[in-house]
Amino acid sequence: MEHIDRLMLRLGEITLKGKNRGRFEKTIAEHVREVLRPYPQARLHREYGRMYVQTGDIPAEQYIDKLKNIFGIVDIIPVKQTEPELDQIIQAALNLIAEYHLQQETTFKVTAKRVWKAFPHSSHELNRLISSPVLREHPLLKVDVRQPQVELRVEVREDAAYIYSQIIPAVGGFPRGSNGKAMLMLSGGIDSPVAGWYAMKRGLEIECVHFHSYPFTSERAKEKVVDLTRVLSGFAGKIKLHVVPFTEIQTAFTTTGQDNLMITLMRRAMLRITTRLAEDRKALAIVTGESLGQVASQTLNSMNVIERATELPVLRPLVMQGKDEIIEVAQRIGTYDLSILPYEDCCTLFVPRSPATNPNRWIVEKIEQHLEMDEMIARAVEQTELIEITPGMSPVVSAVGATEENDWF
Repeated sequence: MEHIDRLMLRLGEITLKGKNRGRFEKTIAEHVREVLRPYPQARLHREYGRMYVQTGDIPAEQYIDKLKNIFGIVDIIPVKQTEPELDQIIQAALNLIAEYHLQQETTFKVTAKRVWKAFPHSSHELNRLISSPVLREHPLLKVDVRQPQVELRVEVREDAAYIYSQIIPAVGGFPRGSNGKAMLMLSGGIDSPVAGWYAMKRGLEIECVHFHSYPFTSERAKEKVVDLTRVLSGFAGKIKLHVVPFTEIQTAFTTTGQDNLMITLMRRAMLRITTRLAEDRKALAIVTGESLGQVASQTLNSMNVIERATELPVLRPLVMQGKDEIIEVAQRIGTYDLSILPYEDCCTLFVPRSPATNPNRWIVEKIEQHLEMDEMIARAVEQTELIEITPGMSPVVSAVGATEENDWF
């Protein structure tokens, strides 16, 4: 058999899930097939705890850039596959080292693993049997068994042998949607997209909820959130975005004479609306981008008063992270440059000079009772626009007020 170039996908935390392992592996395989759909020559092969992608005549880099964003994949490893025979293993090793085009002295070691115990040579013997011809063929290689620049790895299994030296980290985590569905409160800022990414990494399917106060906030602010959702969809394949008209509610709060409670009132109203949408969409939690102490509405007391507006669990993936940590992740996942565009969301525009950091829950609830909040929230939910967003495609917009799956185009 000729040497075949493949990508080996190593799976991560699903190994801890026992009876769920088969379902999780199937979920990852479905996601991989979606990503590979534009490449009909690619072939996916599954084994226990691993998957292999045969690349055909397409450069492996094109696959790697897409596959490394699939949750549940820990490493992507370009491998050469051959028959489990010593001569062919050695030749594949020589071919792999030749691809380095060595121009200077390079340290090197062989790490062989005999998984198939019927193979006639032990792992220790394989290290010597492979390294000797490789060193003769490539005189610039020097052995260093502790910290080599190139580590040639060999796995011998019953059906095939795999030879590789490069391990590319992927996103890891749990497969998409494997731990249920949650609603992400998505603003146009830095934090909430990162919170959504962390939620997806833990196996949550997310639907985004954005509050739009036209004409106080521009259409470009809405487009910014659509763009952020599109970036997140690159990790999920498809995400639904709910755009909630918030102008009526926000305007009502300006008439209360309680400017210092404006953010508290807005956040509670947003939670109540998101809860209603979650019930329609069969979501079991709400995800926010709050980080403890970062702004006035994110003191412990403020978060406590705001959270009382919903009975759903409120998940805060960033609650103990600092701003620098959040920015680093935002840059890595590709949301940062969009988040810092100067198109403000409704919360940013209505920040009072002295927002309450220790709001009184009873005063807040009394204000809400006088504002007929239930009626305004019902209208906002009814008029919510739903948009289905996929990577690299124009969003598909539903009719206003659609909440059931069959309301989508």
